[in-house]
Amino acid sequence: MRIVLVGPPGAGKGTQAAYLAENLSIPHISTGDLFRANISQGTPLGRQAKEFMDAGRLVPDEVTIGMAEDRMQQEDASGGFLLDGFPRNIGQAEALDRYLGTHELKLDAVLDLEVPEEEVVKRIAGRRICRTDSSHVFHAEYAPPEADGVCDKCGGELYQREDDSEATVRKRLAVYHSETEPIIDYYKAQGLVTTISGLGAAAEVTQRAMSALGRG
Repeated sequence: MRIVLVGPPGAGKGTQAAYLAENLSIPHISTGDLFRANISQGTPLGRQAKEFMDAGRLVPDEVTIGMAEDRMQQEDASGGFLLDGFPRNIGQAEALDRYLGTHELKLDAVLDLEVPEEEVVKRIAGRRICRTDSSHVFHAEYAPPEADGVCDKCGGELYQREDDSEATVRKRLAVYHSETEPIIDYYKAQGLVTTISGLGAAAEVTQRAMSALGRG
């Protein structure tokens, strides 16, 4: 299957993408992983991306598209893939359609993971990270530490990352609404979109997604 997973920041796309990719035996292709891999390997596209990022500028669509196309051509993606974070806008969606058409392929589904905006803000703004070990993550409401501000696992100080502040989250949501959300209508016109609720336990959301794909 060839699937695009879309949804606002904080909707749980990364978690669901990993579960779905494993259940469907297809690679999970995320924009973040593409950037990290290309930059660490020093590929031409990675070097281009790094120049823009080091200058504090947005990486142009053509660089992101190039990375995604290279990854989709790898052998493990020949039987399908799950795209997470790509396409991020209409231009990237059109480029994906051109790529698939050139290779006589098509998307099977676009899963729209829906989470109310205030829930997104609560999920991200409530996150607290351990300064000693950033893999120790808590949540002010959903997974609070035993002692306020103190990591249960190592005693390190818990803090809120700047990226997780409410103001930053709302800015990220505004960008999502203006740039990424329009691809949902783009794909609805192709009859590919299924909207599923991203609320509830991760396993419940995965089951909804698998049912939507006819694999439940």
